[in-house]
Amino acid sequence: MLTRIDHIGIACHDLDATVEFYRTTYGFEVFHTEVNEEQGVREAMLKINDTSDGGSSYLQLLEPVREDSAVGKWLAKNGEGVHHIAFGTADVDADAEDIRGKGVRVLYDEPRRGSMGSRITFLHPKDCHGVLTELVTSAAVESPEH
Repeated sequence: MLTRIDHIGIACHDLDATVEFYRTTYGFEVFHTEVNEEQGVREAMLKINDTSDGGSSYLQLLEPVREDSAVGKWLAKNGEGVHHIAFGTADVDADAEDIRGKGVRVLYDEPRRGSMGSRITFLHPKDCHGVLTELVTSAAVESPEH
């Protein structure tokens, strides 16, 4: 069961400048940064608030580290802006399978590693009214068998 908006992913050309904009304009501070080589991005998670299910909601700022990454290709085609929305779930495997059973294409056969040790998968934007949608199980709430 999807429990919250985990984050909204925003693609940018210059992570440091974009972080500075969100810090000075809205007062959002960086909660976490990392480079995800598999996804080909350098990212910053800006924490917006805590949620009732023990998780949090974030803005995820994404700068490609290589042009052939999904975010790099997306930026070249669309420019900076909202890249995806992510919903939090206690069980990304079960929810992805349930959604797949409803005819929505799930982009990964098995969830992959996401930000802060999370497990993630994506849903095809053409099946989600044009919105690239991510499902996220945070490391903090991930079940021990994963």
